[in-house]
Amino acid sequence: MMQAGGSVANGGVGPVPFGAAADATPASRVRRVDPSSFGFQASSFPPQAGGGAGDLLEISLGPHHPSTHGVFRMNVVLDGETIVRLKPVFGYLHRNHEKLGEGVSYLGSMPYTDRLDYLNSMTNNWAYAIAVEKLAGITVPERAEYVRVILAELTRLLNHTCLAGFLLQDCGCSGTPLMYAFREREKILDLFEALSGSRMMCNYQRFGGCRVDPSPAWLAAVAQLVERYGPFLDEFEALLTGNEILMARTQGIGRLSAALAINAGVTGPMLRASGVGHDLRKVDGYGAYPKFNFRVPIGDHGDVYDRYMVRILEMRESISLLRQALATLPGGPILDPKSKQRGLRPKAGEA
Repeated sequence: MMQAGGSVANGGVGPVPFGAAADATPASRVRRVDPSSFGFQASSFPPQAGGGAGDLLEISLGPHHPSTHGVFRMNVVLDGETIVRLKPVFGYLHRNHEKLGEGVSYLGSMPYTDRLDYLNSMTNNWAYAIAVEKLAGITVPERAEYVRVILAELTRLLNHTCLAGFLLQDCGCSGTPLMYAFREREKILDLFEALSGSRMMCNYQRFGGCRVDPSPAWLAAVAQLVERYGPFLDEFEALLTGNEILMARTQGIGRLSAALAINAGVTGPMLRASGVGHDLRKVDGYGAYPKFNFRVPIGDHGDVYDRYMVRILEMRESISLLRQALATLPGGPILDPKSKQRGLRPKAGEA
């Protein structure tokens, strides 16, 4: 079962202390089915022919890709599909962002943030821009703040959609869910390319706003995509959410308690799936987010299924956010004319 913290009236969860229960209002309730009712258990399939019960298999998983090129693998001991022991092995391939930053300008570091996560170019740009703006005391025009929200929520859609597709791929459902996900991803990347000139390495944000103003035609294309994304999610969920194989292989698997998630520094949807109503859009209220109404989905069980469902429900909220931002997008400049892009030298400090 899933729930969403906060209410539409008050804009959802306000600042929530780690570990505190959110003031919850139902967003969507998901019927949870006992996997044993299907005649098998997801965590322990019968041993292969010739093997006895309790036989253990030691294998190396990884190195992993994408976005972790050789930096991580796991040595695991398996009893069927149950992980008995696990040893993480971290590699030595680093991107050296800190060292590169010592020799380039503040603006010259912006393209490097595109490459921190290939599914989050626009929001990585934004996070870096916010940090520099705080250090340098740079203000951002209201129109730019709205455009940043639009781009961030489009990024959330493509990110979560791809994750659901990869989840099913890793569960053994080869092909269809991932292809459905990438079909929708391409539509969003087309919009990013039309706006920034690049599909994935967008280099679009600037200190004090955005590099170029979106055209009316681009905004109309975004509105069209938003109206079609709800029906796509309906189709996607009809295929996946109530699928008995997905439920059997994810419900009760990989439980992560709220206490452990907080202690381990887990963030984002994975933290919220463990029942912690902590979302920086609410807690920090950055950009234009305080102007919009949206709820923060949280999980009840902290398992793989809840982590899937949190993302599905967050995409529903993203559609609502995009509609609000597009409907109320103000006019005005997209970049503060007083902001300095080159030769920027903020005072010493932290952000």
